[in-house]
Amino acid sequence: MSRVRIATVGPGDHDIRLDRWFKRHFPDLGHGRLEKLLRTGQIRVDGGRARASTRVAAGCAVRIPPGLAENFARPDRRTPVSPADAAYIRGRVLYRDEDVVAIDKPAGLAVQGGSKVKASVDAMLDALRFDGEERPRLVHRLDKDTSGVLAIARTRRAAAALVAAFREGRVEKEYWALVAGVPEPPRGIVDLALAKSATPGGDGEIVRADVSGAKKARTAYAVLAEARRVSWLSLAPETGRTHQIRVHCREIGAPILGDRKYGAGTEPIDGPPPVNRLMLHARRLVLPGPKGASVTVTAPLDTDMRAQWSFWGFDEAIPGTDEP
Repeated sequence: MSRVRIATVGPGDHDIRLDRWFKRHFPDLGHGRLEKLLRTGQIRVDGGRARASTRVAAGCAVRIPPGLAENFARPDRRTPVSPADAAYIRGRVLYRDEDVVAIDKPAGLAVQGGSKVKASVDAMLDALRFDGEERPRLVHRLDKDTSGVLAIARTRRAAAALVAAFREGRVEKEYWALVAGVPEPPRGIVDLALAKSATPGGDGEIVRADVSGAKKARTAYAVLAEARRVSWLSLAPETGRTHQIRVHCREIGAPILGDRKYGAGTEPIDGPPPVNRLMLHARRLVLPGPKGASVTVTAPLDTDMRAQWSFWGFDEAIPGTDEP
């Protein structure tokens, strides 16, 4: 008979959200069921009630209710990274030092695993150890459909510092996007609170603007170029809400091309090549260094995005595009 289990949060999971902890160790547990178990108090942290957004620390005791305990995925049960996957993810490395490794995450590759996810960066982290003794740790995320710079900590100490830097807004982030329409004014800040809610079918999530329970979200934007009512935007999110850039672009009348969830996925585009992915790219990260000097990592446009830039007559290398 299944019984309650108390799981101890390990050093590799220090300071991550509780929902991410469950996604890592219970990949088959859906978000809706997790929320219900939290609401009813069947999942607790150090004996108290918790939310999905609660951050857990190494050593925390997490109550696992009956029916889940036998599905606990221990870190030592991870499937070894195949030689092909190891070579692939190492080939995406943009920068590496003793604290951080940054990769150019391709569109279509999830950062973390789940019941419907066949491949993820998290599953390949062991291939990014190189000469390090510790397993690398995720410290932020990109949507599956977004490409670009993803920073990964190489040690527990570096992970704690980077997580704090992201949370406190000390990491500079620049994204590039192709959008339908031309925002007016061409430069500004979108200050519009966001909240997650279930989709009408109850089998997913969607983010809505300015609704009850919404949390502060701010994104600075600037039009870098425009052609035939398609714009190239530089975007600098000041907060890190789920789907923030995608929803903010829609709310200023400029949904991102290829975004079937938030408004510009099925609109006809004037000519080839076809838009076959979300046209959102994490172009640049500026990370605070542990010894004071910052680290800047830039990811080039991939083949699909470069084809779009070329078609619309935009030049990836134009002066001044390093700053939003």
